[in-house]
Amino acid sequence: MEHRKKLIHVTKMPIRWGDMDAYGHVNNTVYFRFMEQARVEWLEDLKVEVRPGGDGPVIINASCTFLIPMNYPGQVEVRTFVGAVGRSSCQTYVEMRIEGDDRLYAEGAAKVVWMDTLTGKSVPLPEHVRAVLEAE
Repeated sequence: MEHRKKLIHVTKMPIRWGDMDAYGHVNNTVYFRFMEQARVEWLEDLKVEVRPGGDGPVIINASCTFLIPMNYPGQVEVRTFVGAVGRSSCQTYVEMRIEGDDRLYAEGAAKVVWMDTLTGKSVPLPEHVRAVLEAE
């Protein structure tokens, strides 16, 4: 990915036997779960509460490029980066590797938008979130 990006979160999670499909590798849908879990952990680290009736982050698009198949057993290291930061949104990027292997197994992206869940309209990023995203 040829974007300016800043590392904001790193986590590891196990590959489970049930994550594999009939081809014997991690199913493509599971990669989106890895990215989701990493994003949730990052938001929890920022003390962002996701709750009905309030403002919160939503994903308006997500993508993943599968470079090398993952297999059970293993630990996935998910690195989350932030790119462009706007009034109410930020672009995130993800790199997935297997612990102990420097090769890039998958890369993904998701645009996160802060939204008022009652109106469905975007709202400005919370100041404490913006401060972290824009810090050098």
